[in-house]
Amino acid sequence: MSRTDNIGDKSASDLKSRRLNTPTVEELVKGIRVGNQSLLARAITLVESTHPEHREKAYGIIEKCLALNGETLRVGITGVPGVGKSTFIERFGTMLTAMGKKVAVLAVDPSSSVSKGSILGDKTRMQQLVNDPKAFIRPSPSGTSLGGVARKTRESIILCEAAGYDVILVETVGVGQSETAVHSMVDFFLLLKLSGAGDELQGIKRGIVEMADAIVINKAEGENLKRAKQAKSEFDKALHLYPPKENNWVPRVLTCSSIEGTGIPEIWEMIEEYADKNRGSGHFAQKRKDQNRFWFQQTAETLLKAQFYEQKSVKKAMDRLEKAVEELKISPFRAAEELLDTYRKGMK
Repeated sequence: MSRTDNIGDKSASDLKSRRLNTPTVEELVKGIRVGNQSLLARAITLVESTHPEHREKAYGIIEKCLALNGETLRVGITGVPGVGKSTFIERFGTMLTAMGKKVAVLAVDPSSSVSKGSILGDKTRMQQLVNDPKAFIRPSPSGTSLGGVARKTRESIILCEAAGYDVILVETVGVGQSETAVHSMVDFFLLLKLSGAGDELQGIKRGIVEMADAIVINKAEGENLKRAKQAKSEFDKALHLYPPKENNWVPRVLTCSSIEGTGIPEIWEMIEEYADKNRGSGHFAQKRKDQNRFWFQQTAETLLKAQFYEQKSVKKAMDRLEKAVEELKISPFRAAEELLDTYRKGMK
């Protein structure tokens, strides 16, 4: 036998060994429950997978992890690129772990629309937190999902809660409609802003502000401190123009410096106050029920869409109809109706 054959046999043996060592659903769930970060990461990878064979296994893991930790607090953090989200999360997260809390960070990294690649650089920007045994950081590529929110972030939250993490921080890309998606999966929605960005007098993207439970002016230090205080005043005035929230919570505006650490403890105190009030009123539990229903509906739509485009007759008709639309031989609306008819016939 040649040396090449030996290498080939060894590679095949190693591959077979790795396959045999793939944890079962029961082993992954058991590892998650005892806080094994390695198995938690493997379970999230399985949940994020688009491979059809992994779907049923992922469902099994999620179902066994549901309702294992109902006392968690989910906090969404958004803001435009450059506002200092990663620095803020590291300072905020290390403060929480110092208080004895376990913190999970689900950071969504934007994927390139050209190469489909993603840098996943959040871990490199959170050097202190990534080495904290009480913290778990999971950067995920946004892929093609709505507004840059990782397709399975909602399921990842469930797994992190089952692993015993007290606070789940979900960081958005800060562009597009990702804020809307994150708002539908968290308890508290925090909007980070910069002073002097020209947003104060414009109502600053009204939809995002309406969703925010608090606005925090970051980088309030040094020469920028005066501008940050001015921005706080402007936002305070702007918030009075918005209708009250269903839970009667009045959004607040605070300032902080992620570098110096000033204002960070006050942010946590505010979030705790929000959680206490909403748990006591029952709004907290009702909001989570509403979110569960929303994600059920979203998942049903996603599966139906996937089934629609996977049908062979639809794939075949798609090319023909797209060409006809491009050449103005048929309207987009008529073409869509014809495509739907093709799907219906294929189902019979």
